[in-house]
Amino acid sequence: MQSFIYAVIQVIHNLGAATVVGTAASALWLVRGNTAVQHRLALILAMAWAIQAASGALFGITTFLYERHLPDIHGIAVDALLIKIVCASAGFVLTVAYVKLHSRWAMNRQLLVWRALLLLGISALGSAAF
Repeated sequence: MQSFIYAVIQVIHNLGAATVVGTAASALWLVRGNTAVQHRLALILAMAWAIQAASGALFGITTFLYERHLPDIHGIAVDALLIKIVCASAGFVLTVAYVKLHSRWAMNRQLLVWRALLLLGISALGSAAF
């Protein structure tokens, strides 16, 4: 059962990662300048970042519930986890700021935010390899 739960969490986590990167890329290249669509994409992106954080935490919670300890990771895996936590936190905060404030921002600032969000998504996804 534990392996099945890990697999379900992994599927959710992977879909969230694809959504984080794909949404930011779409906002930059497919709907650039369409602020109404970008606003909707930002709402989706905020949910995707939240799903990333929640599903990541569920890995640790599942291990703790089944084995009475947190996952045994060390070395570069700890660094990768910290990078993912920082990326998810910063991505969520930046996305919420965009949702609330983008109408007051110049187009250059909006573009910069979408680039930063894409970079955060790629960084989180890339660090998962470690």
